Amino acid sequence: MLTDVGEWSGVTVDNYTLEFELGEPSEKTKEVALRELRETPENRQKGLEELNKLLDGEPNLKCPRDDLFLLRFLRTCKYYPDSAFKLIKNYYSFKLKHADVYKDLKPSNEKNVFDHNVIVVFPNRDQLGRRVAVLELGKNWKHKQVALDEVFKAAVLYLEAAMWEPETQINGVVVIFDMDGLSLQQTWQFTPAFAKRIVDWLQDSVPLRVKAIHVVNQPKIFNVVFSLFKPFLREKLRSRIYFHGTDRQSLYKHMSPECLPAVYGGTRKEPRFNGDQWYKLLVQAEKEYEAINTYGYKK
Repeated sequence: MLTDVGEWSGVTVDNYTLEFELGEPSEKTKEVALRELRETPENRQKGLEELNKLLDGEPNLKCPRDDLFLLRFLRTCKYYPDSAFKLIKNYYSFKLKHADVYKDLKPSNEKNVFDHNVIVVFPNRDQLGRRVAVLELGKNWKHKQVALDEVFKAAVLYLEAAMWEPETQINGVVVIFDMDGLSLQQTWQFTPAFAKRIVDWLQDSVPLRVKAIHVVNQPKIFNVVFSLFKPFLREKLRSRIYFHGTDRQSLYKHMSPECLPAVYGGTRKEPRFNGDQWYKLLVQAEKEYEAINTYGYKK
C-alpha cells in the first residue's frame, strides 16, 4: 500500500464487519495462483526484477515500485513481465486519456452516487473466492440525479480497492448488472463513447481478472443498450457475458445460491451493505486514493 492502513477500522452492521482483505491469500487461493497464474517464488522474483527493468526504460511514467503494487499487474498477466508492463502503461494511459474523469477522484468527491445505492459489492465472496459487484441500472437508478459518469467513477473506486486485495488479485471479480425496470429514457443516457470507455477500461486497462458479467432482470429494451457495447468487445470478454433475465436457475449454473442474497433467490445471511456503508469504508482509505492520484504519465 502507498499509505498507512492502520486507521482502516472497517464498517460493522449487525455484528458483521466489512473490511478490506489485505492479508496473505488463503492456501486454497495460493493453489489457484500456482495452477492458473504460474505463481511460484522463482517466477515472482524474476517477474519483479524484469518488470522493474522495463519500467526503468519509461522515464515519463511515475509509477510505484513496491512489490505489492507490481504484483497486481504480474498476477493479472500470469507473470509475463512484458504483458504486465503493457498493462501498466495502459492503466496510466487510460487515466491520462480520461483525465476529466480521474481528476481528484476519491470517495469524498463522489458521495452522491453512493447515497443513491446504484452500485454495491457483496460482503461475501462467491464459491470461487471472487468479489461480486452489483450495478442496479434499472428502476433503482435515478438518472436525473446520478449521471452515468458518476456510476463509472464509483466503479473505478470499487475496483481500485479490489486491486489491493491479494485474494481478489488471484481469484478475480464478477459483476452483476441488474437491469430490472430499465426505461427508454434511461437507455438514452448510454452513448457509443461511454460504451467504448467502459470496454476499453475492462479489457485493457484494469489489473484485475474480470471472470464473468451476469445480466439479470433485463427487459427487451436492454438489447438497445448492449448493441452499443457489442462492437467494442473482443471474444475473451464477450464469452464471459451471460444473460439470465429472471431465470434464476440459469444464474445458479455460474453462481451458487449459497453465495447470493435473497433478492436473487439465494440463501446468504450476511446483512446487505448499502452504498452509504461502502462509502464509509472507502472514505477511510481517502489518503490512499489521494496517493494513487499522484502517479501517472507526465503531462
